[in-house]
Amino acid sequence: MAFVLVNGVYLIVAVLFILGLKAMSSPVTAKRGIMWAGVGMLVATVTTLLIPGTQNLILMVLAMAIGGGVAAWLGKVVKMTDMPQMVAVYNGMGGGAAALIAAMEFAGGHIDRPVVAIMATLGALIGCVAFSGSVVAFLKLQGIMKKALRLPGQNLTNIGLAAVTLILAIIVIATGNGVAVVLFFLISLLLGVIVVSPIGGADMPVVISLLNAFTGLAVGFEGYVLGNPALIIAGIVVGASGTLLTQLMAKAMNRPIKNVIFTPLTGEAQEGAAEVEGSMKEMSAMDAAAAMRYAEKVVIIPGYGMAVAGAQHKVWEMTKLLEDAGVEVKFAIHPVAGRMPGHMNVLLAEAGVPYDMIYDLEEINDEFSQTDVALVIGANDVVNPAARSDKSSPIYGMPILNADQAHQAIVIKRGRGKGYSGVENLLFYADNTSMLYGSAQQAVADVIANLKTLV
Repeated sequence: MAFVLVNGVYLIVAVLFILGLKAMSSPVTAKRGIMWAGVGMLVATVTTLLIPGTQNLILMVLAMAIGGGVAAWLGKVVKMTDMPQMVAVYNGMGGGAAALIAAMEFAGGHIDRPVVAIMATLGALIGCVAFSGSVVAFLKLQGIMKKALRLPGQNLTNIGLAAVTLILAIIVIATGNGVAVVLFFLISLLLGVIVVSPIGGADMPVVISLLNAFTGLAVGFEGYVLGNPALIIAGIVVGASGTLLTQLMAKAMNRPIKNVIFTPLTGEAQEGAAEVEGSMKEMSAMDAAAAMRYAEKVVIIPGYGMAVAGAQHKVWEMTKLLEDAGVEVKFAIHPVAGRMPGHMNVLLAEAGVPYDMIYDLEEINDEFSQTDVALVIGANDVVNPAARSDKSSPIYGMPILNADQAHQAIVIKRGRGKGYSGVENLLFYADNTSMLYGSAQQAVADVIANLKTLV
């Protein structure tokens, strides 16, 4: 009877997970979706604790209290600009937890069937890669690891480590040998580090999404090992949605996932790129303010530079001034802008920008030719016309926002450097483009001060 009741509750939990995920597909209903999924997870956790025969309840409740307390504290203190790092940490924790489940099952001698051994080993492998890869992603996003680390013969190293890991996995499944188990976990962790280390910031949104899918798969496999339907369902849902999102992100960059791993955009200078013609033309904050104040239509394109500077609130203040002056203002978001999926959307929502002012690439790209001013704030590769015109460019074929087709483009940028892909941006040298140098926070503040002086 208890078994039937528990599985009935897990079925309800599965429905809550699915409904929550569906609601998260829209900014309007995302908060509701998070609440539904959170309630589902709470119900699943409490139900699991109440299963007859469950041991170590005190330790589990203590661990949940500590983890929940830390998570609640982090949720309040972590800035929205640091959300990619937080997502990377959560990805890593999920993968690491799945790997630890497998480690405990092997250590306790609870693996008694070949299919369970296979599931435990697969979950451990994917979980270890997700954990160590997410740690590297966090270090990159936090600015602690400032350069991509690429080994000589990187691809051969990746393949060699993967082959060694698979051989060890077969030995573990076949024999359960303790030494093989330890080596398997260590090499799996090293594999995650070696694979993610060469990947630069330009590919980071795809990497984060891929690691999220890995975590879901690992949790699903370990749910089977434990015979826990809630974990299986949650893992499958996260793994499937993460895989779909990864494919969509890779498509948005026109880069197959295998290229992200084996030929990453590292930020190093690219050879064979076409020579850039023209020069960057600097403009003042007053000139930028005047160009937008007397325009009929302005499209704002935010990027990672806006996030780093925390300028989203100033951008919204500037937007309201322009709207009060009768200017039509829209926001254009590239699918891979920032360092995680939806990064710019989250920041703009935090600043109070209405959802109906935010448009994705497909919705707004045809409007740039009728746009007076395209204001690019800290974005780089997602507005680079080289993606359309330079076949030698590593970003050739990537869909971009057509900022160069606006009557005038204004680019707010901290300096004259290249983007994370290491590719010169042809937009910066175009005849209709002017550069406003400085931190996005200060540059927009200067524009606001000048807007207030214009009638």
